[in-house]
This record gives sequence, structure tokens and C-alpha cells, in this order.
Amino acid sequence: MKLALPNTPTVFLKASTCIASASDPIILPSNVDHDEADYEVELAIVIGRKCKNVSVAEAADYVLGYAVANDVTARKHQEKTSQWSYAKGMDGFCPLGPCIVSTEQIPDAAVLNLKTRLNGRIMQNGSADDMIFSIPEIVSYLSQGHTLLPGTVIITGTPCGIGISQSPPQFLQPGDELRISISHGLGTQICPIARD
Repeated sequence: MKLALPNTPTVFLKASTCIASASDPIILPSNVDHDEADYEVELAIVIGRKCKNVSVAEAADYVLGYAVANDVTARKHQEKTSQWSYAKGMDGFCPLGPCIVSTEQIPDAAVLNLKTRLNGRIMQNGSADDMIFSIPEIVSYLSQGHTLLPGTVIITGTPCGIGISQSPPQFLQPGDELRISISHGLGTQICPIARD
């Protein structure tokens, strides 16, 4: 999106009602216009044990594993306020899974490839080693003054190629097929797009 790189991670909350399965349709609600619903493939970090005020050096010890997430975003709503939770927090706006792969299987998440296909066309194709902040930095930062409980899911940002950055912009439409995947066994989400 051609924004300056942040000095600290950008933080917003997504409601638990955002979580959907890796094969459920993404339902665009009536308050989301036809030209704003966007996809964002993201690496999800799953916290495995209670975590508070941990250092960067010890943060990895609190990670259970990794999963695929789609940070679905209503861009017009995102532009209206400084807080992103409303635009990113609608029902079903965080398909998660299809599985969690443990850190024992993937000791270094930098090897992971993140990919989005929309109607068969590759839109995003990036690597986790391009992340602005490392996984230990993210977990440590979020744990300062906050308790991260087991099962907490942290999504980590998206590679280039989101719909709003395309020329012309490419937003999700009813009837589209969206495939969001991450390599090394994390799997693929196959979510049709529908209208409420």
C-alpha cells in the first residue's frame, strides 16, 4: 500500500465471530460495497501456553504452531476511521486453517511461502522472511502488559498483491473462488464468495 514501514507492529483486534473454517463461504454483508472487500493471506501464530512480558529471546517457546489466515478487509470502512477492527472484524472475516502445524515441524517459519489465487490467477506470492517484524518480536511486543492465553491467534501481515493495490483494483465478488495457501503443510483455504 506504499506506506512507511512502522517502528512497532500495528495492532488491532478481530472478534471471535470473525473466525470461519477454511472451506466456508465468505459472506459479504450488505454494508460492504461491491468495490471494497479485499483478501490478505497471512501467517497465523497460535499461542500454546500462557504468555506475559516475555523477551524476544524466549518468545518462541510460547508458540504452539502456525496456520493459514485470511484477514478479509472492507477497505472503505477501513479508510473511514483510525481503528481497523470494524473493517476487519465482520462475521466470517477471518477464515482460519485448515490445520495447525507445530513448531516442531517448522522450527523456522521464515521458510514459508504465502500465496493467494483468485479465480485461478495468482494475486499474492510472498515469503515469511519478508515480514517487517520477526515472530519472536511480534509475540514479545504483544505480551508486554498483556496476557496471551493458550489458543490466542496472532495474524502477522500480508505480502504485496492485495486487491486494492492491483491496477485496476480487484475486489472480491459473489461467485469468486478464493484460494489462500501457505507451504510446508499448512494447507489451502478454498472459500467461495457470496453476498448476504
